[in-house]
Amino acid sequence: MLSNIWDSIVEGFLDILRQAIMSGFAYMFDNTNEIIGDSAITLSQTPLSFNPAVFDMIRNLSEIILLPIGGMVLTYVLTYELIQMITEKNNMADFDTFNLYKWVFKTWIAVFIMANMFDIIMAIFDLASSAINAAAGMVIGNLDLGSPAMMAQLEILLEDAGLGELLGLFFQSFLVGFIMNIISVIIFIVVVGRMMEIYITISLAPIPLATLVNREWSSMGNNYLKALFAVAFQGFLMMVCLAIYAVLIASVVTANSVNGALFQMLGYTALVCFMLLKTGGISKSIFNAH
Repeated sequence: MLSNIWDSIVEGFLDILRQAIMSGFAYMFDNTNEIIGDSAITLSQTPLSFNPAVFDMIRNLSEIILLPIGGMVLTYVLTYELIQMITEKNNMADFDTFNLYKWVFKTWIAVFIMANMFDIIMAIFDLASSAINAAAGMVIGNLDLGSPAMMAQLEILLEDAGLGELLGLFFQSFLVGFIMNIISVIIFIVVVGRMMEIYITISLAPIPLATLVNREWSSMGNNYLKALFAVAFQGFLMMVCLAIYAVLIASVVTANSVNGALFQMLGYTALVCFMLLKTGGISKSIFNAH
C-alpha cells in the first residue's frame, strides 16, 4: 500500500519534471522563432522603412553639412582634371575641342550624381531588400520549430529518464535557456547594429561620390559604392545564416538524448551569433570593399 502511494508520488513528480522540461524546450523554440522572425523583418527593411525619422535626419545632416563640402571636392576634382587635360595637350596647342565637350559631359554627370545621390543609394538598398525579402519568405515559410511532432518526439526521449536524470535536465534546460536569452540579445544588437552602420555610411555620401568622375580620384567613390553594396547585401548573408540556424535547431530532436539536444541548441545559437558577426567582413571581401 505504502509502496504504491510512494510510486504514485514519484511518478507524479517525474511527470511534473517532464512537463517543466518540455515547457523549457517550448520556450526556447518560441524564442528561436521570434529571433528569426524579428531578424528577418529588420534585415529586409531599407534605411527609409526601418526608421523614416532617423533617415530624414541623416539626409538633412548630409545635405546641409556635407553636401557643400562635397561640392568643394567636386570643384577641385573637375578643375584639376581640366588643368591636367590642357597641359597634356601642349598648353592647348594640340587641343581637341571634343575633349572640352567630354569634360562638360563629365561635369554634368558629376552634378547629376550629387543632386540624386540619395536616390542612387536607396536604389542599391531597394535591390538588396528585394533579395532579402525573398529569402526571408522562404525561411519563415519553412520554419516549424516547436511543432507538435517535434515536441512529441522530445517527449518520447524523456519517457525512460529517471529522477536524477530529469532533475539534471531541468536545471540544464534553465541554464541553457538563460544563456540563449543573452545570445538572442547579442543577435538583436548585431542585426540592428548593421542598420546603424548603414546610416553612418550614407551620411558621408557627398564626399566620396564627388570623386567618381575623375580617373585618379575615382577609387574613393568606387570603394564607397562597393561598401554600400557590401553592407546592403550583408543582410542577405545574415538571412542565410538564420536559415541555416533554423534547419540546425530543427535537427536537435534527432539527438540521442535530451541532454545532447539542449547543448546542441546552445552550440548552434552561439555559432549563429559568431557567424552573424563575421558577415560584415565576408560581404566586404566578396565586393572587394576596403
